[in-house]
Amino acid sequence: MPLSAVQTFTDPDDYATAIRNTKAELTITGRGQFSGKLTRIDLHRLWMQRFADNLPRVAHSGGGSERVSISFRTQPGLTLMWGDAEMLPTNIVRHGEGGSPFQRSSGSAAWGGLSLPVEDAAVVGETLADGDLTRPKQTLIVTPAPSAMARLQQLHSQVARLAEDAPEIIAHPEAARSLEQALIQAIADCLATREGRKNTLAQGQHAIVMRRFRRVVEENPDQPLFIPEICKAIRVPGRTLRMCCQEHLGMGPKRYLLLRRLHMARRALREATPDAMTVTDVATRYGFWQLGRFAVEYRSLFGELPSDTLSRQPK
Repeated sequence: MPLSAVQTFTDPDDYATAIRNTKAELTITGRGQFSGKLTRIDLHRLWMQRFADNLPRVAHSGGGSERVSISFRTQPGLTLMWGDAEMLPTNIVRHGEGGSPFQRSSGSAAWGGLSLPVEDAAVVGETLADGDLTRPKQTLIVTPAPSAMARLQQLHSQVARLAEDAPEIIAHPEAARSLEQALIQAIADCLATREGRKNTLAQGQHAIVMRRFRRVVEENPDQPLFIPEICKAIRVPGRTLRMCCQEHLGMGPKRYLLLRRLHMARRALREATPDAMTVTDVATRYGFWQLGRFAVEYRSLFGELPSDTLSRQPK
């Protein structure tokens, strides 16, 4: 049954959890009060999402291979990167099996996505796009004809407005089918004739390193990680890891892992009660043994002291 939902968030963890068809984690990299908005629309076979968030961050995600997906910017804005490639208002990211799991922004960003089951994407490629639209081996950056790109962005925006102003239209099966077919045609028009930017051998090797890096992070969701143990686990020297992280995350691994540990500490403080856990308990659990420095770093990123977070009742 077709359905839609529009949600707003003030916490990045809640925002990441709500993203469809992926296990996502957001690491905020700049200070400020977070705000995010997520529009989710499920038609019959096509799924659509639309995102807006306001702070610099690194997002990493792992989606299933049962769907073929594309992403694109819905508004111009500050730098938005997928792996080592910039997402521009004029291009589309075709997500591949070997693509980078990392997306990063330098500030406020708005983007959207569409996905189809693998078998549907194959049919669309054969019948509408005259090409292979199944999941590519590597992520591709495609630049469609300007008119086709404008049409896709316009349709995406119109359907999102329906989700806010008239969700009953989306819920109507025939209306949903009409919207779905229009979006599928727009996707086919964008991908029909243009070749994507393919990764060089070096870029492909760096993407492999980052997938291994991501896998270590995923396998240790509540554990602090440090560079020597990561290098050992993924079998690369520290210099290589630093170069790859700089390309894909916009920062070195040491800074990223520090921010990750701060986010894990904040999550634990939000979920704890003051009589059951102390700031010291949480700080040492996540590898912060200099408590004064921990408080300074925490306040710089989140705008409040760790004790302030702990004193609030958990949700």
